[in-house]
Amino acid sequence: MSRYYVVTGAAGFIGSNIVAGLNARGVTNIIAVDNLKKGDKFRNLVDCEIADYLDKHDFIDSLRAGAFDGYVDAVIHQGACSNTMEHDGLYMMDNNYRYSVDVLEFCIEEAIPMLYASSAATYGASSVFVEDPRYERPLNVYGYSKILFDRVLRQRWSELTAPVVGFRYFNVYGPREDHKAGAGSSVAYNCFHQYRKEGRVKLFEGCDGYGPGGQLRDFIYVDDVVRANLHFLDHATTSGIYNLGTGRAQSFNDVAAAVINTCLEAEGKPALSLEALQQAGLIEYIPFPDVLKGKYQSYTQADISALRAAGYDAPFHDVATGVGRYCTQLLAAAG
Repeated sequence: MSRYYVVTGAAGFIGSNIVAGLNARGVTNIIAVDNLKKGDKFRNLVDCEIADYLDKHDFIDSLRAGAFDGYVDAVIHQGACSNTMEHDGLYMMDNNYRYSVDVLEFCIEEAIPMLYASSAATYGASSVFVEDPRYERPLNVYGYSKILFDRVLRQRWSELTAPVVGFRYFNVYGPREDHKAGAGSSVAYNCFHQYRKEGRVKLFEGCDGYGPGGQLRDFIYVDDVVRANLHFLDHATTSGIYNLGTGRAQSFNDVAAAVINTCLEAEGKPALSLEALQQAGLIEYIPFPDVLKGKYQSYTQADISALRAAGYDAPFHDVATGVGRYCTQLLAAAG
């Protein structure tokens, strides 16, 4: 009897990179689950090998009907709406929270591992990023949809029949995010395309005590996210919820500089300091949008102590290295 890995959100940004990561190991017995109503996401799976594709709603119905009983080795659950500006709470709670509960119930019944995507948005207004309810203060319904599942999982630790591991992703960037172009895509992606189109990058002016472009985030390259997921797929022996960032906050200025300097070097020009980029008008600053005030994390930095204690010791790319590598790929794709 054939058994499969299920990857939900498989046509999305992180999900498709995980499918590609499994393929790189020679794993193709993958059931890819997603909602392709936004059809251009199919491009993320074109170069991937999978055993089958299911629409999210068909998958949930099949789970509830027992169609997958005995056929699944593990579920890597990435399916969610990650738009922090989505205000439809009914949709967010069904798509992010209830969907996750359905998957959890299946994994408990089948005694199979579940890896799932939580989010740094669970911390929201907090300035401490430790996996502890005292520091969980989401600013939007997306963050709440994620934290509610984390909290329900904590209440059910004793019911688990196999490891369940949640990753609180910080600011992920990298290949296969074209379908998110705009507000949903990474800072690196937006900076790259803005620079290629306009010859400059625009960042927000200072807010919350930070200078122009000085807001700090923990930016993590998607390859590092995939590596961590596959490590725990192989080695998880206990359940847990872990921050998945680099453990180092870097500024939006750092990202913009990495993008521009990669493009300059590709043109045979020397890299420039941040000050030189500013003086040359290659980085400009625009007023901070009113719509984001009170809903914006000006600082995030993952405390990765628990992740390390759980046995994950691989290094992470810093912004200069990861963004540089990503932009080199984007330049190659652009021809």
